[in-house]
Amino acid sequence: MERKNCSSVSEFFLLGISNDPGVKVTLFITFLIVYLIILVANLGMIILIRTDSHLHTPMYFFLSHLSFSDLCYSTAIGPRMLADFIAKNKSIPFHGCALQWLVFCTFVDSECLLLTVMAFDRYKAISNPLLYTANMSTRVCSLLMAGVYLVGIVDASVNTILTFRLCFCGSSEINHFFCDVLPLLLLSCSDTQVNELVIFTIFGFIELITLSGLCVSYCYIILAVIKIHSAEGRFKAFSTCTSHLTAVAIFQGTLLFMYFRPSSSYSLDQDKIISLFYSLVIPMLNPLIYSLRNKDVKEALKNLKSKKWFH
Repeated sequence: MERKNCSSVSEFFLLGISNDPGVKVTLFITFLIVYLIILVANLGMIILIRTDSHLHTPMYFFLSHLSFSDLCYSTAIGPRMLADFIAKNKSIPFHGCALQWLVFCTFVDSECLLLTVMAFDRYKAISNPLLYTANMSTRVCSLLMAGVYLVGIVDASVNTILTFRLCFCGSSEINHFFCDVLPLLLLSCSDTQVNELVIFTIFGFIELITLSGLCVSYCYIILAVIKIHSAEGRFKAFSTCTSHLTAVAIFQGTLLFMYFRPSSSYSLDQDKIISLFYSLVIPMLNPLIYSLRNKDVKEALKNLKSKKWFH
């Protein structure tokens, strides 16, 4: 369909998770608490890493960016979703919808690649701890992060441009709680085959890089751990990876199920539940996983508390 035959759409309407008033109140309270934990935990992690000199290492540099990514993509979704629970008008401007998807997609993609970079960082730390800070210098870490964000921005921009150039000449109601690309494609009266191919190709390429990088890094980590003579040393070396492995399993497992399940099993209601998990629950879990299982972070928190009490 030619662009000139499309009727202009100035806004979309988000149908949200549920229209039941009782359920909406419960969901509002639940996800308000979840979002507040996201803000406090991720901002706290970033501030703690920046202020404590003992955490000025490559590992925590990447961890602060993980918290930043979690904070950004959850904030692109959370406040708007919470407002829609209590608002009568659930409309979102066309360009606001595009911006929401752009920000969300940028930082989700960035987090995919960042988790791989963090696996590479763990390999460098375990395989040659004496040269760790030299190999993972400030310049190297900054270049890796620049590459991560660049890929995220490029992929999100391509997806956003292709999606929001489609014709939306029918219903403007999005059966979702945010402007996700798959419900938008269902609304379009254009041929979306190119969009679906681009989404599958680019996201598949990012996932291929991510999973390959993770597998290779952990194969080398296992080989490096085996070379350590003492059992205590092997346990200590591999224990530094447990938090990262937990975060990877949760994040990648959810994304792979979301975007690579058979089309015959696709359900918008199921889609909403999975989207809730990776857009709000995972950003809440990540800082908790890294703080509860990390002695350095616990020690930094104790030091921060003692400084406050002293002052």
